[in-house]
Amino acid sequence: MAIYALGELVPDIDPTAFVHPDATVIGDVVIGPESSVWPQAVLRGDYGRITVGARTSIQDGSVIHSTLIYPTVIGDDCVIGHLVHMECCTIGNGALIGSGSIVLHRAVVEDEALVGAAALVPNDMRVPSRAQALGVPAKLKLDAVEPEMMIRLGARQYVENGARYRAGLRRID
Repeated sequence: MAIYALGELVPDIDPTAFVHPDATVIGDVVIGPESSVWPQAVLRGDYGRITVGARTSIQDGSVIHSTLIYPTVIGDDCVIGHLVHMECCTIGNGALIGSGSIVLHRAVVEDEALVGAAALVPNDMRVPSRAQALGVPAKLKLDAVEPEMMIRLGARQYVENGARYRAGLRRID
């Protein structure tokens, strides 16, 4: 795994988490129990803290960053899709951030909310619980999320997949 300390900043990764060998984790990053970080994802905590809760997946190619002023906080049971860019934002528990989306400074995605694929959640936007944020820039569709079918099932599948990879992934070349 590409896990790096930067001076005194050392990642804190729960032993039950799965970080793929081709992912990169640098500096002030906390990854919670049973979470997973997939190939080419980059969590760069060089200026500020990145916190990933329990049972959350950070999928392939996603980039997570923060600044000296604003951390990036991702809750429990979240699905962070492929190629997501997140910086200095807060993601509540049980949220889904769709593939290719961007969530920027001081944005808050509340519990069980969904950011659609390729959406742009601009600075300071708040996505209420169980709402969808869709488009560029994102527009809200309130009370549109059914968490069990749209988020929780995917979060559970990634917990299982992380355990499968911890137990069975091996390089063969």
